[in-house]
Amino acid sequence: MNVLTKRTAIVVFLAFAFAYFLSALIRAITATISPTLTREFALNASDLGLLAGAYFLGFAATQLPLGTWLDRHGPKKVVLYFLSVAVLGCIAFASATSFAGLVAARMLCGVGVSACLMAPLTGYRRWFEASTQMRANSWMLMTGSLGMVASTLPVQWLLPVVGWRVLFLGLALLAFAAIALIAWQVPKWEIAPTASTDGVKTKASYAEVWRHPYFRKMAPVGFFCYGGLVAMQTLWVSPWMIHVAGYTPMEAANGLFWVNVTMLLAFWTWGMVNPWLARRGLNAETLIARGLPLSFVMLAILIGAGDALPISSVAVWALYCVGCTFVSLAQPAVGMAFPSALAGRALSAYNLVIFAGVFSVQWGVGLAIDGFKVMGLGQVQAYQAALSVFLGCCVASYVHFLLAKSHNLPIEPVLVQR
Repeated sequence: MNVLTKRTAIVVFLAFAFAYFLSALIRAITATISPTLTREFALNASDLGLLAGAYFLGFAATQLPLGTWLDRHGPKKVVLYFLSVAVLGCIAFASATSFAGLVAARMLCGVGVSACLMAPLTGYRRWFEASTQMRANSWMLMTGSLGMVASTLPVQWLLPVVGWRVLFLGLALLAFAAIALIAWQVPKWEIAPTASTDGVKTKASYAEVWRHPYFRKMAPVGFFCYGGLVAMQTLWVSPWMIHVAGYTPMEAANGLFWVNVTMLLAFWTWGMVNPWLARRGLNAETLIARGLPLSFVMLAILIGAGDALPISSVAVWALYCVGCTFVSLAQPAVGMAFPSALAGRALSAYNLVIFAGVFSVQWGVGLAIDGFKVMGLGQVQAYQAALSVFLGCCVASYVHFLLAKSHNLPIEPVLVQR
């Protein structure tokens, strides 16, 4: 393992963080511009869910080959090719004249930014000391939250001035700048030998990842709780505020801004306290078990209160998101469960689980809202019923997490370094 010097590690982190900031901005911008797109293209709830989910469908479709490519070619080469696709996706979205064109462009955007987190995490697995990997993961997610913040009020302010098409052309230019920065600063990748835990060289494959008991233990909460967090944050929080809590689009954008600021602070805090927690033996599994129920309680409050909670909706949504951040600890923990030669596959496989969950929840909630309306429920009641189904799935995944066997847990980081 070639550990980078502190200065080089900081520069590499910043280069990747800029790309991930843009990926989060591109991902979340549909929540802010959804009222404009709804008016311009006459979209209903299921259309809106499909449009937002198309990004994650494209994102998820690349994860399995992405893991293989990351292990084989390294993060620098892979992310440069993928970001080039993101540039094309943003230009295509800005040029779209139909709903089908918007969906296709969003899928292209999802493909293009799908390496922006997995590439650095794969690199960090080899380039960073084990004690800093959890911190680096949390601070990468913090930069993602900063991108979410940028997708709210700043976008809402710019929207009437330049329009959503010019905004996406600007995103294309920024993605090109990220390509140049990564090409300049990120080191080349040296191929690592593949090995099994007994020291005998083997052919790396996804079969080892899928069979791992720890991966299977973490998969359902990754799908519903982590994927659901992203689905809510990047789409359904804003429509809930508008259609249930009675916010105007500007008020909803302001509320989503503060939700994302809260997330940014939460991930910054995780980065600060992770080494302290590790020294006291509090691993990811323990923290998830203790902290994740907060998200269930907050979601239940939102569902139960409905339109009776207009002013406090932002605070409750923010606390829901903070409760969900506990499950973000699963991703680096899964990566450290495998030798570094398999890290790209392990991380990408788990990311596939998460973003398949995002697509399913985003589109599924939209379908459920429209379905409950057809059954005769009012708009507020349809939203409540749809989120109740989602909450039930989250609780079921948490129960599986608690009951699943805990044998073959992640190897201590010091033992899996190469």
